[in-house]
This record gives sequence, structure tokens and C-alpha cells, in this order.
Amino acid sequence: MNRRDSLKYIAAGTFASSFLLTGCEWAEEEKVTQSLWKYKYGRTPKEMAHDNAILAQQFFTAEELALITNLGHFILPGNEIGDIEKAEVPAFIEFMAKDYPPFQEPLRKGLKTLNETANSSFSKDFIALSESEKKELIDPIAYPDEAAEALKDQVSFFTLMRNLVMTGYFTSEVGIKDLGYLGNQPNVWDGVPEEVLKEHGMAYPAEWESKFLDITERNTKAEWDSDGNLIT
Repeated sequence: MNRRDSLKYIAAGTFASSFLLTGCEWAEEEKVTQSLWKYKYGRTPKEMAHDNAILAQQFFTAEELALITNLGHFILPGNEIGDIEKAEVPAFIEFMAKDYPPFQEPLRKGLKTLNETANSSFSKDFIALSESEKKELIDPIAYPDEAAEALKDQVSFFTLMRNLVMTGYFTSEVGIKDLGYLGNQPNVWDGVPEEVLKEHGMAYPAEWESKFLDITERNTKAEWDSDGNLIT
């Protein structure tokens, strides 16, 4: 299952060198026929131009993306199925920051503050911290109802990051597999169970039984005679 339109796979920066915006506008949007998305789907020319413009930009620096990735792994550790990098979550967060500008300031400021706090507390960047040191920094901002008022900005930042990481992962192909979600599957229902009917003093009329689905025949292919009568 591919990400829906609002949750797209992005190779951040991949297209920047081959598709540069020079300040020109899409004056003839009907000529925009190529989407830069990794996965193709139906888009109007205007929507495609919007997508391409976003994909050609880069918001986060390499250092910020590295911190986003590291923090993402802390928020949602990987398992045998995959992790946030396999699910392309950092690229998803990069896209969301560009597609929804109100995310930009709190994310950038929050990343900066997180690193500054790590350095003031442990004399090293957040990425270099041990798991226990990271937990010591994150715990005070991970539980909004228990957090100190002075930390409200960092609480908001971490809540946003956590939401983006979880959304990005569990709406990806990897995350869907991790959930074990199979989607709509064919099933067989042959009526209310006999024990339930008896419990309530009820029963199906005998004449109905011939109309019930015979589950032992559910894989039998339909056949018709020369007159169009169903014979199986």
C-alpha cells in the first residue's frame, strides 16, 4: 500500500539538481505533464506543479535531518519488519514542513533547543547521547500533563515530532505491514451460530436452509447450460 496523496514518499533533495526553480511561475500549467513523485497517481496540472515545486526545495539542513532521524529512532525504535528510515519518515517530515509552513518554526526551533539542552547537560549533541541520556532529556517534555510550564514550547515540539513520526511510519507500506493490517479480506458468514440461536430460543425456518451458502462449495466456478441456466 502506497502513501495516500497527503502522505507521500519523498526522496528529499533527490531532484534538486535536476529540477531547479528559478523564480519562474507555471504560466502554462497544462504543459506540466511529469510528476516528480516516486509513485505516480492522478493529479491535475495545477496539483502536479505544486508538488514539483515542493519537491524541488530543501528546507531542513543535513544536520537537522540527521537529528530528526536520530530522534525518530528514539521515539519509535525499529524491529525485524523495519524502522523509520525504511519507511522514509525523515523525508515525510521534510515534505510536511514544506507543504505546511506553520510546522517550520516550531520544528527548527525545537531541534535547535534540543541540541542546546543536550550540550548544556552532557557537553555533546543529542545524536551522541546514550539511550539513557536521551531519555533523561526527553522524559520532562514527553508527558504534557506532567510537564513544567517553562518547558511548554519543547513539549509542543516533541508532541509534534512524535505525531509526525508515528503518522509517517504507520501510514507507510512498512508500517502497515508492522501493524499486520490485511485490509478487506473475503470471509464466510453462515448465519447466527446454532448455540446463540438456542440460547435465545430461536431457529431458522427449515425452508431457509436450502438458501444458505454452502461454504464447502465457495470455490466452485459458476457454470451455465446452453440456455443460460445456472447449473453450479
